[in-house]
Order: sequence, then structure tokens, then C-alpha cells
Amino acid sequence: MFPRRAAVALSLLLGLWPGLAAARTVYRCVQGNTVSLATAPEPGSRCTAKQIDDNAVQAPNLWGNMGVFSGVLYEREQDGTLVYSTRNLPGSRVYLKFTVATPPGEPAHEGLGKVGAPQLAPHATQFKAAAKATGVDDAWLRAIAHAESNFDALAVSCKGAQGVMQLMPETAVEYGVRDPFSAQQSIDGGARYMRSLLRRYNGDRPLAAAAYNAGIGAVARYNGVPPYAETLAYVEKVMALYARYRQAMGIRSEVPAK
Repeated sequence: MFPRRAAVALSLLLGLWPGLAAARTVYRCVQGNTVSLATAPEPGSRCTAKQIDDNAVQAPNLWGNMGVFSGVLYEREQDGTLVYSTRNLPGSRVYLKFTVATPPGEPAHEGLGKVGAPQLAPHATQFKAAAKATGVDDAWLRAIAHAESNFDALAVSCKGAQGVMQLMPETAVEYGVRDPFSAQQSIDGGARYMRSLLRRYNGDRPLAAAAYNAGIGAVARYNGVPPYAETLAYVEKVMALYARYRQAMGIRSEVPAK
């Protein structure tokens, strides 16, 4: 029989053995693009505290959309206390192994375009006008369109996004796009939507791209780029394309401040 502390830890991390207590705190920790769950903040990771009701009928999914995977629950001492984590940190010892199935995530998709050579000709006048009207970088708008639709004005995704900027119907309506298959209207609406996202995230492009792909709610729920495979791939693609479009347009590459 497992000690109570291990049963509690595992119930928190994996949603097993409900009814052990009223409420507890689980830390969702992100390091690079890896996610772990822990009973205390992990050194070297960006951790977000999540309050869990042990008496809930169904434990919340803190992992994200990761399918079915196997892992290890580790035990170690931190500040004189036994803590548990699914990340193998220095001083950890294997406590037990587990398999967990995570439910589907948000309606995210990797996009229809592939990372490739920049395309400056498609809808050039419309992108220039939208960038001037909204103040959103022309190269950034092109990177989004490239990743989303490969500039196809008639593109429709399996999730229902439409047009050059692959706006979902409700987003198109919100930003005044009457014809989602009009390149000009799609680019104009997409640029205004992206302006609102960049303002929301104080210019953080990866977060803006993640919200464009998976939704504002998903970014808020995970306090950062959601761990969905589709969204991680999408953000990486957009950032790579942005660098290529900046170079193709003669704009100096961004570098970290010293």
C-alpha cells in the first residue's frame, strides 16, 4: 500500500484517488517546450499554481493535448520537504511509473502553408495597406498568411477557418469581414485582429501567434503558449517565416539586447 503522501501526490498529478482532501495546489511547470506537474515549484522552470479540488467528480486536464503517454513520478527533497514531480531533477528517485491519456485540446491546427521561400508578390498591395493602417509589421502579416493559407484566398481549413488569413467565421464577423474569401477584406480583418492580440500581449509575437492559432482562452489558461503539438509547431513555423520575410524585405534581423 502506498504511503498517503504518495497517494495524494499522484492524485494531484494524474487525477487518481479523488476525495483525499478539500483542495490542494499543483504546479504546472514549463521548461523549454516540456511540461511537468509537481507538488512544489521546480527550480529552472516557469511554474504556474493550479488549485485542485480533490472532491471534484473529474480532475482537470493540466497537461494539454498530448495524447496517451507514459511517464515517471519522482520523489526528492526540496527545502527539507518531500516533493513530487514528473520531471527528473537532481536528487530525484523514481517513485512509480504511470500512463495517462489527455483529452483533445483547442481547435488548433498547424496551418495550411509550409515553411519555405518568402513570397513577396501575392497580395502585396493589400498587405502594404493593412500594415500602414494598423501599424502591424508587414513581414509579420505575411508570415501569418504564409503559415495559415499559403496566400490562398479560397482556402478553408478542416476547422472552418477561411481565406488568406484563415479567420474563423465569428472572428471575421467581429472584425467586419463580410466576404471571407476577399483577399483585401481577409487581410484587413486579420491585420486588425493581430493588432489587438499584439496589444494584449505587449508585443510578444509568440503569444500573439499562439492566440491566433489556439485562441485567447487557451493562452490565458496555460499562462503562455499552450502545450498543444499543433500550436507549438505553428508558433515555430510563424517565427521562422517572420525572420525569412524580414530578410527578404531588407529589414535587419532582431537580436537580443545586451
